[in-house]
Amino acid sequence: MSKSKTRMGSIDFVLFSTIMLLVAIGVVMVYSASSYKAFFDKSTHDSMFFLKRQGLWAVIGTFFMFLTIKIDYKKIKRYTKLLMVISIVCLLSVFAFESTNGAQRWVKIGSFGFQPSEIAKYVVVFYMAKSIEAKGGRKIGTLLYGVIPYLLVSGFYAGLVFAEKNLSIAAVIMIVTMIVLYVSGAKIKHMVGVVGLVALAGIAGIIFEPYRMARFTSFINPWADPKGSGYQLIQSLLAMGSGGIWGVGLGRSRQKCYYIPEPHNDFIFSIIGEELGLIGCTIIIALFVVLVWRGIVIAVKARDTYGTLLATGITSVIAVQAIINIAVVTGSMPVTGVPLPFISYGGSSLVINMIAMGVLLNISRQNEYT
Repeated sequence: MSKSKTRMGSIDFVLFSTIMLLVAIGVVMVYSASSYKAFFDKSTHDSMFFLKRQGLWAVIGTFFMFLTIKIDYKKIKRYTKLLMVISIVCLLSVFAFESTNGAQRWVKIGSFGFQPSEIAKYVVVFYMAKSIEAKGGRKIGTLLYGVIPYLLVSGFYAGLVFAEKNLSIAAVIMIVTMIVLYVSGAKIKHMVGVVGLVALAGIAGIIFEPYRMARFTSFINPWADPKGSGYQLIQSLLAMGSGGIWGVGLGRSRQKCYYIPEPHNDFIFSIIGEELGLIGCTIIIALFVVLVWRGIVIAVKARDTYGTLLATGITSVIAVQAIINIAVVTGSMPVTGVPLPFISYGGSSLVINMIAMGVLLNISRQNEYT
């Protein structure tokens, strides 16, 4: 490889700034959304409990993002199989731990815990990018050699995540798989068939699990069971509506006072809507739009197929999660547990997302010398 090809330029500053803004807003909003609960909780009695944790994870995530920025993204190829095996082991190991709220999603080591599904969604992207580049464009256009193998591998990982009772992340894995396949050259007719199969699997997953069916019916009419399955969505809508255009003010949310369960997690966007209003929500959405835009630009300008597909997949993971989360809290789709990237409380999610952003920024560093 020539020296010019190994040189690295500057990172995409717009993307970097957007990521850091989202992380900073996330830390502030986690504190605002959790302070009431943390202060009155018998186990903490500290209004800054979640702020300290999220702030620490933000620092750790930033460190690893800078570290990843300096590592040539092509070196990830040689560790892809190892990452896949580690991910499978972690996904299976969750069943050795006690369930939380009826779901087994966590690996817990002392006071530390992480969700292996956060790793799995990116591992699938790394695998697809490496395999599709090696396979070449012609085979991707076929159903037998280009689509089905990737559906089987992604379906296996999604199945393990689904077994943890985490339909939302399983759906994210399959949606991102289809996006990467489409970008790599899969035919539309094949993709339509795939979408149909995934939709049928999703419908089956809803029908055969009573709590998912309850969530789906509550999404259609949450006021039919305002104290049960529709409670969370109703409280979210009340928060969003109370904020109006300008919001009630930072730290002044009423819905965070034990009305919305765990307001600093999946429903933090509704607290943003209440405290910062339509203006605040618009800014958050605009930041995600900028992130996706820069991700697409990086993917288009990548100097190899691997970089293009890697950038596409990483960007898609963030975009799909953000769309689902915002759609849920605004009542546009059934309630499901997908955190808002960089903003919702959660150490493993934040750190892993920032590591992935480091990979994306590294790809951008090499675009200048294509």
